[in-house]
Amino acid sequence: MIIIIQARLGSKRFSEKVLTKIYNKPLIEYMIERLKKNKGIKKIVVSTTNKKKDNKLVNFLKEKKILTFRGDEDNVASRLLETAVKLKAKYFIRISGDSPMIDNKIISIMIKQFKVLKKVDIFTNVFPRIFPKGQSVEIIKTKILKENLKKMSDLEKEHVTQFFYKNSKKFNIKNLSLNKTKNNFKKLKFAIDTKRDLKNLTKKFNKKDFLKFSYLEK
Repeated sequence: MIIIIQARLGSKRFSEKVLTKIYNKPLIEYMIERLKKNKGIKKIVVSTTNKKKDNKLVNFLKEKKILTFRGDEDNVASRLLETAVKLKAKYFIRISGDSPMIDNKIISIMIKQFKVLKKVDIFTNVFPRIFPKGQSVEIIKTKILKENLKKMSDLEKEHVTQFFYKNSKKFNIKNLSLNKTKNNFKKLKFAIDTKRDLKNLTKKFNKKDFLKFSYLEK
């Protein structure tokens, strides 16, 4: 399975957040190191924008020998689609670059369940959401994204899967099935959207706990 991480440096709420260091290492590097340990992932690519301000991110990723693809800044759906097509991926896993504590176990379980599903368009853990932000994983069929791209509003193109969830009866969308999930996900947040999020995360997790963190084993 191929993972596409969407990331850029032009966040209005937290500029250059994916390259912001925590315990002396950029957030996105922690994320990539986690994903590399997952045997079910064959390739990792970061899909970023063609804006000059993202050259810094691309150069950093090249040093780390991570594949990158550049496209439209606002039309994230188009950028991800172009990335998937270039990689000849029938399906791809979509993860946001502000998720340094993404749990590999969640991804592994989803890949395993996905393999037995038939004709699924999107396999997700956010419809309904059963994990906190920062643990969101979506497996998307490239063809279904291509066929519906022109039907999306600008806002839906920015949020990629919003269009499909709004029109869920028209698509085959499956949600991750677990026998037991935690009830406190609404109170937790592992996505780094603001500097406050980063401060809260470092306050809650020391370096040791941060590195070994697994939401499913929490």
